[in-house]
Amino acid sequence: MKILMVYPKYPDTFWSFKHALKFISKKASFPPLGLLTVAAMLPKEWEKRLIDMNVSVLTDDALKWADYVFISAMIVQIKSSKEVIRRCKKLGIRVVVGGPLFTTRYEEFEEIDHFVLNEAESTLPSFLDDLKKGCAQHIYTSKEWPDIRKTPCSQWELINMKKYASMCIQYSRGCPFNCEFCDIVILNGHKPRTKSKDQILEELEVLYAQGWRSSVFFVDDNFIGNRKRLKIEILPFLIDWMKQKKYPFSFFTEASINLSDDEELMRLMAKAGFNKVFVGIETPNEESLTECNKYVNKNRDLVACVKKIQDNGLEVQGGFIVGFDNDPHSIFESQINFIQKSGIVTAMVGLLQAPRGTRLYGRLKKENRLLNDSSGNNTDFSINFIPKMNVEILINGYKKILNTIYSPKHYYKRVITFLKSYKSKALKKKINFNFCNLRAFFKSIWFLGIIGKERFHYWKLISWTLVRRPGFFHLAISFSIYGFHFRKIVEI
Repeated sequence: MKILMVYPKYPDTFWSFKHALKFISKKASFPPLGLLTVAAMLPKEWEKRLIDMNVSVLTDDALKWADYVFISAMIVQIKSSKEVIRRCKKLGIRVVVGGPLFTTRYEEFEEIDHFVLNEAESTLPSFLDDLKKGCAQHIYTSKEWPDIRKTPCSQWELINMKKYASMCIQYSRGCPFNCEFCDIVILNGHKPRTKSKDQILEELEVLYAQGWRSSVFFVDDNFIGNRKRLKIEILPFLIDWMKQKKYPFSFFTEASINLSDDEELMRLMAKAGFNKVFVGIETPNEESLTECNKYVNKNRDLVACVKKIQDNGLEVQGGFIVGFDNDPHSIFESQINFIQKSGIVTAMVGLLQAPRGTRLYGRLKKENRLLNDSSGNNTDFSINFIPKMNVEILINGYKKILNTIYSPKHYYKRVITFLKSYKSKALKKKINFNFCNLRAFFKSIWFLGIIGKERFHYWKLISWTLVRRPGFFHLAISFSIYGFHFRKIVEI
């Protein structure tokens, strides 16, 4: 059996880092971890190939080679997914699909041969058994949350790692919280499930053996969902392993704001090699936090929480949302002020979306306020429901936030705010000034320091960093390049 696994193309978004990746000659931020894991679950005797359309061209010859094309996609990849499916059907190739897009919106794809939905550990074995017997069904679903301690290590040899900025692994699935707008609990459940220490060891060892020596993203819904196990078993193991291997990786992940409540956990994460964490801040407005059930963020000095995490050596990347029913007209200035004061350099601000299956989707449907399905990209100036605030005021206010926080003046000021207070707990190792990084530095001089609109702010940051925080020079260059990407996205 010949299986071609296809990962559809992402549109140009905030998290694509498309314009930043050009500086380091990479094609994509992350590889398709889901498909790589599914590949390891298929029969060993099958021939398998993988084409990530974000790094390679999908040709008709590649499609014709396959007996089956397997597609996995996020909602934001829907346009590319439909085009791949159209091409497959035109060539008469059978298609098997799975992943978040198809799990939540499978009824939109009538032409699909087989849907293997929900988590592959639950549904893929049944499909493979039926396929072997010659009686594969149209749809496979499951309501169970599988034990991911049985999930195999991803089949990394199917990709060219050099095309990616970072690798990724998964330690846990699920989140203990239940925010109204979030579909995590729909896809992965409310109770965090974790892999074993031995699984994490195997996955890290495989990446190490493949020659990877850069960042690794733990793609968990909420890395600290099971804090006790992290502190007792996983982080101490990571600390020992990293020391033994002479610190080949740096780690980053996603966590809730209550990470700031646990000094020991933050200290262990930094010691293990974590240097960044994405946190859903959402909004500084308490009434909006209550509305969306984001109780873990309530009754806090959120700026102080961010500073505390950054004091422990973890750069906070923040997610923010406007468009809640309880947002006042002052929310736009409030968001700008919060972002600038907190020094969150990478601040993703999006319009509220109601993904299918979420409690927000259900509530808005009852209120007859739904307009269409979510695009999966909450930074594309679209909104899929009727907001309480006047739409024109909401969109213009949202644009004002983006145009302000990513203007060179505000962005570079925020970088300096961060670097002034950041207390790095980085593992003591030499910064890797390889050819790729040096090329990125010289490209930044040309595109940002010479021909860029931000050249005054760029050189001000460079000179300030060299004088005041020379140990963070590499961060100053990285942030400058990120800012270039963010401004390109805002201009689209």
